[in-house]
Amino acid sequence: MVARVKDYKAGFVTSDANLSPEMTLADVVALKEEHGHSTMPVTADGSAHGKLVGVVTDRDYRLSRMSMDAKVADFMTPREKMIVAPADTSLKVANDIIWDNKLNSLPVVDDDDCLMYLVFRKDYDSHKSNPNEMLDAHKRYMVGAGINTRDYAERVPALVEAGADVLCIDSSEGYSDWQKFTIEWIREHYGDDVKVGAGNVVDAEGFRFLADAGADFIKVGIGGGSICITREQKGIGRGQATATIEVAKARDEYFEETGVYIPICSDGGIVYDHHLTLALAMGSDFVMLGRYFARFDESPTNKVNINGSYMKEYWGEGSARARNWQRYDLGGDKKGMSFEEGVDSYVPYAGSLKDNVDLTLSKVKSTMCNCGALTIPELQEKAKLTIVSSTSIVEGGAHDVVLKDKTPYVSSSIH
Repeated sequence: MVARVKDYKAGFVTSDANLSPEMTLADVVALKEEHGHSTMPVTADGSAHGKLVGVVTDRDYRLSRMSMDAKVADFMTPREKMIVAPADTSLKVANDIIWDNKLNSLPVVDDDDCLMYLVFRKDYDSHKSNPNEMLDAHKRYMVGAGINTRDYAERVPALVEAGADVLCIDSSEGYSDWQKFTIEWIREHYGDDVKVGAGNVVDAEGFRFLADAGADFIKVGIGGGSICITREQKGIGRGQATATIEVAKARDEYFEETGVYIPICSDGGIVYDHHLTLALAMGSDFVMLGRYFARFDESPTNKVNINGSYMKEYWGEGSARARNWQRYDLGGDKKGMSFEEGVDSYVPYAGSLKDNVDLTLSKVKSTMCNCGALTIPELQEKAKLTIVSSTSIVEGGAHDVVLKDKTPYVSSSIH
């Protein structure tokens, strides 16, 4: 999964769907189904870095009028009709060539005319349309991956090899020697080259423990997630606001003592858009959003119709459905999960991710402007946090009127 995300877009792309002249249209169709690419370079030996002899795109063939046995050499665009770039071409120049010649892709070749990379117009267009996307030095998406404290010796090397930019220990309880051992193993084998986050914790003591262990960032929150019932089942956890404020203070104190700033992530308790802004104002550097993203088309769960309303399935890692036995195994002779710490549920379907994220960010920016802040650190400095009553909360929404829209105001603001 990590490798698929890293390969989805890039500046210079090593082709993973390649053809040789002797292959057939059936091979083209099979490769397209396997990789999803419509542009496939043709090299003399069918390798990613063989001598370039042509290219096949979906404009070079028509399935309804051609035999599946047709040779690639008979319908490909030959090398002499292609525009290519030399090996020393910069990404900016490559994109200029694509633009000036109205191309969808540009092969980059070495002095022997062997294929090195492909540069795609769609990657350039995507970045210009989404200027805030997080990309690495090679213009690929930044990717994080979860690990646990049991099979990290096998999982971490595989994730690093696949291209993961950051790792995060997935656990509901971060104040443990198991997390310390995991971080120590990563540091021993990879030094500081691999970034790893740890957690979750809810107080200054837990933060200090993971900071001293070498965590690059620390997650805050136990039992506050919408599908988490850890507090209900075990009495373990803490209010998300209280935990965030205390750990943020501990982070700042640690920075003053050591000069090392360790970002914290508020994980849990985000229901309304303004909760995100509150978490940032309370000191969080970034937030974890599970329920938020679970509602969108892009989440990998089923969209179902429940009593006339569309919903998306959403379940916790502590639920029986997740079958994440290792995470909750107490050890001893009895293996597996003794009781659930999460639920299997539905969340209201909300459409596309982009539309909702744009709306959420506009609310966050508007709130920051109300506080006279242009950056998150400035928001944390200027925001005034006030404890309010239940009456004040009611007062903050539409009240004492009959709404024309039957959907309550508060539910329409759940994003």
